[in-house]
Amino acid sequence: MAAHLSYGRVNLNILREAARKELREFLDKCAGSKAIVWDEYLTGPFGLIAQYSLLKEHEVEKMFTLKSGRLPSAEVKNIIFFVRPRLELMDIIAENVFREDKLHSSRDFHILFVPRRSLLCEQRLKEQGVLGSFINIDEYILDLIPYDGDLLSMEYESAFRECYLENDQTSLYHTAKGLMTLQALYGTIPQIYGKGECARHVANMMLRMKREFAGSQNQILPVFDTLLLLDRNVDLLTPLATQLTYEGLIDEIYGISNGYVKLPPEKFAQKKQGEASKDLPTEPKKLQLNSAEELYAEIRDKNFNAVGAALSKKAKIISAAFEERHNAKTVGEIKQFVSQLPHMQAARSSLANHTSIAELIKDITTSEAFFDNLTVEQEFMTGVDTDKVNIYIEDSIAQKDPLIKILRLVCMQSVCNNGLKQKVLDYYKREILQTYGYEHILTLNNLEKVGLLKPQTSSRNNYPTIRKTLKLWMEDANEQNPNDISYVYSGYAPLSIRLTQVLARPGWRSIEEVLKMLPGPHFEERQQLPAGLHKKRKDQYSLGLLFALLLTTQNK
Repeated sequence: MAAHLSYGRVNLNILREAARKELREFLDKCAGSKAIVWDEYLTGPFGLIAQYSLLKEHEVEKMFTLKSGRLPSAEVKNIIFFVRPRLELMDIIAENVFREDKLHSSRDFHILFVPRRSLLCEQRLKEQGVLGSFINIDEYILDLIPYDGDLLSMEYESAFRECYLENDQTSLYHTAKGLMTLQALYGTIPQIYGKGECARHVANMMLRMKREFAGSQNQILPVFDTLLLLDRNVDLLTPLATQLTYEGLIDEIYGISNGYVKLPPEKFAQKKQGEASKDLPTEPKKLQLNSAEELYAEIRDKNFNAVGAALSKKAKIISAAFEERHNAKTVGEIKQFVSQLPHMQAARSSLANHTSIAELIKDITTSEAFFDNLTVEQEFMTGVDTDKVNIYIEDSIAQKDPLIKILRLVCMQSVCNNGLKQKVLDYYKREILQTYGYEHILTLNNLEKVGLLKPQTSSRNNYPTIRKTLKLWMEDANEQNPNDISYVYSGYAPLSIRLTQVLARPGWRSIEEVLKMLPGPHFEERQQLPAGLHKKRKDQYSLGLLFALLLTTQNK
């Protein structure tokens, strides 16, 4: 049991256990020894649900990555393919099956589509002549994955691109189904609020699904009071800004994937006296990051400027705890100290790891390049010189800095200025194409299509009004002892968070004019609770929780 998933106000272990139960049931359908062939993209999300120990309990003896050619040898009865419904993956599976059939005619093949079964994929397998080789073809609904005690994720990297660029709304259906699963486990959510076209589609699908299953609802007292659905394009600024919390900077610099981060090994090497540098590790240091680790839970959301003091305080506490051994005189006191030793050693190891990570981050955040980049971001967010070519961006292009850095800054300037003047936009485009290559014409065109980069079509810029009304910029953000969410960006309060706060109190009616300036409709829906739960709900203390879902989250 993942204890950290039950630390929050809602026990997310219930959702994880439901997912694990479905996985066990499918594995048990395939009697006998098994080898799983993984679509590599799925290994991370599945790692948040089930470790290898669970698979081993159900006779999984081997695991391979899905690749062209012949599968590695394995003396097993069942070969199970865990794959996304992608046509290109069906061609690889067909090749694997053909080659295996020639060598092992007695093997049983199974396929598990995640998160949905696909008729198009089955048709492709039929065309390849292997559909009849599969004993079981099933789907495994993995929509909302418990990521930590206060976070659910769909781990759907391409959702933003699919919705806004390709006009493919499959991810919205998965979102609606995931929220229906959530309600099946935690009770009907009485109030639904939303902003944006995608949010409206998801709410409509949820309401339709609820009508279709009327009469079969579980008599579960609601855990959630309110569901807030927000389109990503309602708040395009936040994902463009540099994150300044401890966890945010780890993700910004090294990338956190499925709860794990890979870090340069140098800072983690335990050097012995006279040890040659060639003996130092070369493989990246892989660490799991979640609230199960006491120290990480304490510092993850702190502004990085407050992390040093927190680590120093923790070091003094751990040092004092180890010094207690000198005060242990009696057998009972010694026994008590020894019983606490494993926890103390784990705390010391955790402190060493996070001190090393903080040092790695500090090397970057104290650099002139980081400071200059952050200064330009904050100028844009406060409305300074957003209507003309920025000298820093110009110089960064000339120095051929990473293209992703340039695009983030140009898009941020566009978002904060309600589009760029045509001559400014044309200048940036010309400089980018001449410096980074004309293949990026498509990149720039795609950014325009999704609204991140666009020409100014109106003389009116709504961003200053939105910024002032919602207090998106706070001059005196307290980074050490924060009393406002603006501390996470050292001044900027995320628009999506401000919308959530206003909804909680005093309500969106107080900002009707601002809501009209943001893209898409805003709406409110009420869901009827199953009969018999109304009185129980009134009698019980209600969780004042907003379950906010940023639809089609952009992957940076």
